[in-house]
Amino acid sequence: MPFVRIDALGADRDRLDALGRAVHDAMVETIGFPPDDRFQVLTGHDGVGSTLRYDNYLGIRRDDGIVYIAITMRSGRTPAQKRALYRRIAELAHAYAGTEPRNVFIVLTENESIDWSFGHGVAQYAEAPDATGPGAEAS
Repeated sequence: MPFVRIDALGADRDRLDALGRAVHDAMVETIGFPPDDRFQVLTGHDGVGSTLRYDNYLGIRRDDGIVYIAITMRSGRTPAQKRALYRRIAELAHAYAGTEPRNVFIVLTENESIDWSFGHGVAQYAEAPDATGPGAEAS
């Protein structure tokens, strides 16, 4: 149930698909997400109508091959799992899409079960409210 957003400068459909696969495969391998648990928004920017900005923060020389990856998922992974995830995403982005690892920028945001609805306006991972307490639906 991770939600992934990938923004890449100058990326066509094939490159976006390859980046999406790289992130998904890395999440399956390193933190155990099921293979069919994929929710992604993939956006290519042409540099004119839309673009991405970057500098050389922390001495990392980035260029127009920059890829921003934002992952939102439930909390609970260890720092070691997160490090492995970042490393594997960079490796697979290079292998699948030719993206230099130095151009892979990742931000991970964690939240709780109540913060998700997968359809029908229902918080599927949240505990059901007490039928007599606050938030109980009237019959």
